[in-house]
Amino acid sequence: MSLFGSLFTGVSGLGAQSQSTAMIANNIANVNTIGFKRSEAAFYSLVTSEGRSSRYSPGTVAVNRVQRVNQQGPIQQTGSTTDAAISGNGMFPVKRDAIDGQEFLYTRSGSFSEDANGQLRNTAGFALYGWPIDANGDIPSASGDLISLQPVNVAFLGGLTRPTSSGEISLNLNASEIDTTLANIATSPADFSRGMTVYDSLGSAQILTFEYTKTYGPQGTSAGSIGDLAATDSLVTDLGLTDGHQFSIAFDGGVPVVMEVWDGIGVAPAGAVQTINDIITTINAIPPAALGDPQPIQAFLGNDGELVFQRSEFQGGAAEEITIANVGPGTALTGLGMVAGTYASDDLNSAAFDNGDPTSPPYSTEGFPAFQNLPNPPNASYNNRGWWNLRIVHPDGTTLSNGLLNFNGDGSLNALPDSNGNVDINLTQIDWGNGSSPQNIDLDIERFSQFSGSYNVIFSDQNGAELGLRTGIEITRDGYIVARFSNGASTNLYKVPLVTFSNVNGLTEVSGTAYSENELSGEENLREAGTGGAGFLEASTIESSNVDLADEFAKLIVSQRAYSANTKVITTVDQMTEELLRLR
Repeated sequence: MSLFGSLFTGVSGLGAQSQSTAMIANNIANVNTIGFKRSEAAFYSLVTSEGRSSRYSPGTVAVNRVQRVNQQGPIQQTGSTTDAAISGNGMFPVKRDAIDGQEFLYTRSGSFSEDANGQLRNTAGFALYGWPIDANGDIPSASGDLISLQPVNVAFLGGLTRPTSSGEISLNLNASEIDTTLANIATSPADFSRGMTVYDSLGSAQILTFEYTKTYGPQGTSAGSIGDLAATDSLVTDLGLTDGHQFSIAFDGGVPVVMEVWDGIGVAPAGAVQTINDIITTINAIPPAALGDPQPIQAFLGNDGELVFQRSEFQGGAAEEITIANVGPGTALTGLGMVAGTYASDDLNSAAFDNGDPTSPPYSTEGFPAFQNLPNPPNASYNNRGWWNLRIVHPDGTTLSNGLLNFNGDGSLNALPDSNGNVDINLTQIDWGNGSSPQNIDLDIERFSQFSGSYNVIFSDQNGAELGLRTGIEITRDGYIVARFSNGASTNLYKVPLVTFSNVNGLTEVSGTAYSENELSGEENLREAGTGGAGFLEASTIESSNVDLADEFAKLIVSQRAYSANTKVITTVDQMTEELLRLR
């Protein structure tokens, strides 16, 4: 029994080594197959024995195929933007064709290209599947289910337009610019203007014009029309005012402070002012009002050398004003280039500033939340000399937005971020008048500054684009399939999931380096690249076969020798049987 059992043992060895050689041959044949995963033979013994140790019955050998799907193959660079190798765990979800009802297969072969219908297929012809990206850039909510996947189709019948929804401007405004009173802004030319090109929903370019005008701001202000004054100028000798003429200044209806022009001869009268500096010193020495302003009235020479009287606006609520008047028959104010009258501060909390009342130009803040972003009274901190009026003009010349900006003493914009941390001008429901959809644009002005010197636009940018034709498709490291267009725009079309399994080596191999799920592999898990143990996609690369030729040839030699050894066993048993038959 043992003699013939040895014969069967040798025959089983031949069969097992034949299987091993077949696996090695298949590995070597696919050494250049993209995404191929090698297999190897795992031998095990089938032993039959009787209970008595004095008799031995030889067993046989069998072989199992072990897949090495989990072993990473070398990553090779390519020139195709639709190629992608997986670095780490995961497989691409594919189907034989983009038809409902077909089963999902899984592969590491990521050499994809677009077919005649715009479908991305790999070199084995399998159609790639991914999550569609919605208008908000999100993947489907049921992203963990295979039904959330769609065939990746990158065909475009037309081009792509991208309406502008946000923009950003970084610029410096000249702090030495001559101030203009708010009442004169509507009729005064802008100190500085620049345009920004934005795009509507039809892809048409629209020019927004930004007009900046330096102003005294919402303080009650009377500015002289005579420029190039010096603090040391004599009122009589240099300006020609008449000795003895008087003028007064008061705030909030209080008792006026009277000043009298003096030529410097004889005894100085009460409230005598001989020079421009005397006027400034007298006004600035007026004690604080009961309202509590630290400096209720300010006098100074403006950037153009003009004499300015200003009532600070910090309190909000009640009107804050200054009143200047000639006293008696004198015309001292006229000689100073000043106009008698009452000048009220505009309340930042009033309807004219807060509700965008278009009937109150030029103070309307329609679509312009600069005041809401400024520190709120009564604990406000405004820089009286840091006010600018900004008017944003529609291409047809109408005003889209008009309002004030304030800058701190260090030149930075005096504004508080909104709930999202942004300092924006929000233009809403812009009608371009060409049939395009009404448009909202958020303009980031956080990088505005005010320093003495030239006007300087550091950069101006927006996210819109005109009509563009598709120029290319690429797969990113995060798994996004991105379409790029001739206008410089791009859009995410799909996101490719990476499918992981608890036992990836247990998958069932099918044709074309693809695998199907079974009980040994466990259920599929759809992961975004870089999450949940999944790897990343390496753009413009492919994963080569994980076959090592040196290792395969070494195994081939071992299999060959083992096969020869088993034939020797069969030959030896044959000779022994022949000897047995010769017995007489």
